[in-house]
Amino acid sequence: MTHPLRPISFEFFPPKTDEGAAKLATTRRQLAQFNPEFFSVTFGAGGTTQDGTLRAVVDIQAAGHAAAPHLSCIGSTKDNIRAVVQQYKDHGIKHIVALRGDIPSGMGEFGEFRYANELVTFLRHEFGDWFHIEVAAYPEFHPQSASAEADIRNFVNKVNAGANSAITQYFFNADAYFRFVDEVQGRGVNIPIVPGIMPIQNYSQLQRFSDMCGAEIPRWLRLRLQSYADDTASIRAFGLDFVTELSDRLLAGGAPGLHFYTLNAAGAVSTVCQRLGY
Repeated sequence: MTHPLRPISFEFFPPKTDEGAAKLATTRRQLAQFNPEFFSVTFGAGGTTQDGTLRAVVDIQAAGHAAAPHLSCIGSTKDNIRAVVQQYKDHGIKHIVALRGDIPSGMGEFGEFRYANELVTFLRHEFGDWFHIEVAAYPEFHPQSASAEADIRNFVNKVNAGANSAITQYFFNADAYFRFVDEVQGRGVNIPIVPGIMPIQNYSQLQRFSDMCGAEIPRWLRLRLQSYADDTASIRAFGLDFVTELSDRLLAGGAPGLHFYTLNAAGAVSTVCQRLGY
């Protein structure tokens, strides 16, 4: 790899069992060798994993690493968001990933927030510059967006509300990322936009995730993965090669870093990071 190394970060989800917590601690220790800028921890729809997110980020911080909790605002109130964020501040957390979040099944009301830019505005009003605020970006556009133009406007609104940086939804087409960055920079956006990277380990799982979040699996890639059928070893070997090449191209093209969706497992992510020279 000939590109300069840039900051990396890793994303976890809150474990629900003692066994899951032990596995996550092991994963964190394995990935810490790459000196990540931070570890982030997701936050369930409507705050369903709120307590687990807090426990996970406190554990990460206690181990000597920077932690960034995700914060979803849909279905919540200002009082509830204020209380949650105050807990993070009280624990010395300085970094938040501010999201609208998915609408929970059966929810009839949005709560006091409809869009992530409203959450960013609220956080800035309540907590000033205490937090580094990260927001989401969608190079292939949010699946619920009315149009590509509307999605671009929504992203610009989040930046103008006070976001410091952004992490993208994962994607498998580097050109989509570069086009998105060019588009928003042309509208005055100058914050770092870090590409999200999803390892390829299991095709059916990847297909399910991608259908839910709107990430496109290019036809050639879908057919290539389908051709391996149940040959998991070949899927993983090909996936490692493909994701490493994608990451390398992004870094070579000027991406300010990489954010890995780990699914609480270190194996594939570690291999990619090693191949990239971290």
